[in-house]
Amino acid sequence: MSGHSHWAGIKHKKALVDAKRGKLWSKLAKAIIIAAKMGGGDPDANIRLRAAIDEAKAVSLPKENITRAIKRGTGELGGEQLDELVYEGYGPGGVAVLAEAVTDNRNRTAPEIRKIFEICGGKLGSTGCVSWNFEKKGLFIIPKGNLTEESLMEVALEAGADDITESDDIFEITCLPTAYDSVAKALATAKIESEESSLRLIPKDTAEVNDVDSASKIIKLMELLDDHDDIQNVSSNVSIPDEIMSQIS
Repeated sequence: MSGHSHWAGIKHKKALVDAKRGKLWSKLAKAIIIAAKMGGGDPDANIRLRAAIDEAKAVSLPKENITRAIKRGTGELGGEQLDELVYEGYGPGGVAVLAEAVTDNRNRTAPEIRKIFEICGGKLGSTGCVSWNFEKKGLFIIPKGNLTEESLMEVALEAGADDITESDDIFEITCLPTAYDSVAKALATAKIESEESSLRLIPKDTAEVNDVDSASKIIKLMELLDDHDDIQNVSSNVSIPDEIMSQIS
């Protein structure tokens, strides 16, 4: 199982008990603002915006909030200046960690992210130190329910998906960004609901961690980064065997 699958599974379980909807809505609104700013306000012509809107709808972000965020991104409404940044670094054991951020004050955010890395036994690195091992992909998280992998493959792969993996009680579908729209439409047509659909940085290769202490610190690092108000997404190339995961509380 890939490190990406572990993190998606952990986030899935965390989301089931996470009541911080206000914080999540704020992050998703920022994602929509940045997407509209970078590629325009038409989701049919802006895949990144379409993915951000899909992700927002999945957690019931009100329609008016989505519309307002799009208008802020295109400049129709005013608001603070937001910058998009990627923080790269290493976790315990030298695993790669990427944190995508949207902030209105990079001078505040950078030292806070550096401190999170340090307290978890990691180190914030320079731009480009680990990003070479990641690529942007479309990601769909599908609850298993009564769904079989074979039936999901028939729909997703025909629509242009790259891969389908299984993790606990979910399936993960990945695809190239250019195939995001066709995969999303194929799933909707087949009445297969996504718990999450978005564009994410996925590792090309993984690094296995077989030490419980290091694995615990890596997960703590990623959780703290994910909880930070300015961090949108967290990615890592860590791969943790199931027997090690079972020992982490």
